[in-house]
Amino acid sequence: MKKTLIMLTALFLSLSLCVGASAVTIAFSQIGQESDWRTANTDSVSNAIKAEGWDYVYDDAQQKQENQVKALRNFISQNVDYILFTGVVSTGWDEVLKEVNEAEIPLVLLDRMPDNIDDIEYAAAFGGDFVEEGRRMALWTANYVKKLGRENEELNVVILEGTTGADAATGRQNGITEILKDYPNLKVIASQTGNFTRAEGQAVMESFLKAHDKIDVLLAHNDDMALGAIESIKAAGLQPGKDIIIVGCDAPKTAFDAIIAGEMNATIECTPLYGPFVVDALKKLMAGEELGREVIHPEESCFDAEGGIVYSLDGRVSEKAADKIGERLY
Repeated sequence: MKKTLIMLTALFLSLSLCVGASAVTIAFSQIGQESDWRTANTDSVSNAIKAEGWDYVYDDAQQKQENQVKALRNFISQNVDYILFTGVVSTGWDEVLKEVNEAEIPLVLLDRMPDNIDDIEYAAAFGGDFVEEGRRMALWTANYVKKLGRENEELNVVILEGTTGADAATGRQNGITEILKDYPNLKVIASQTGNFTRAEGQAVMESFLKAHDKIDVLLAHNDDMALGAIESIKAAGLQPGKDIIIVGCDAPKTAFDAIIAGEMNATIECTPLYGPFVVDALKKLMAGEELGREVIHPEESCFDAEGGIVYSLDGRVSEKAADKIGERLY
């Protein structure tokens, strides 16, 4: 009888541990799937969480802020344990994020930071340094133009901006503008949003080409817009990467393919592979650790056809896309 009781007690404890492990619920409000980067980001986070055996609730907002507000309130009503959040734009989150704080649900910010970040409580934050990415785009371009011997030539620049109000778009544009002030030969003649999508990048580039007889450089806030623009450039009878210098941002495999094909000149990395970082942070939070309020920026680089071109103010040089394409998982 005593032996049976011990066995039953051990079984109960084992079952309790299993239930406890699976009872943690992680909810993720994602903006949508507007690009290759976003899909890779979602897959990385989702797969890492599922691999831990945690319960997982995912909501795709389809690029609509109102959908995200609804999702966050649903997460609160479901009493989830942790909320992961990427906001489609920077503004308009004061009320709903205050509700998350009042519900005492730890909030982990991913990729894009809300403009009220200093006024809310959050457990951890992971995001790209968007201003620095913009600087690198412009600085790589200036150095490439110098390499071509065209630094004294006035070159017309067009910019495909990301979603208006998104901090990725605002930051990259600010970084580009900051660097271009030092290179007056690189003259911005048009700048318009393409909403980070390939289709809108193609459409806006088509309108640029119709409105301007001479375009020398395209800076795109992400590679999907750059890839869309390439189609419009080819349709206009021009050679992308030669007649028009093309620099993008994010560094998915599709951009590497375009660089190797000679249709794109460079891309700045902004890794979407947040999964391991997020899981590590969640485990620390579950163990009672505090991670602080610093936004953690995963390492970033720059890739082009040849490597060796300076892309950062501290003198760093780009890497060859061909040498890294085999490692590119997104």
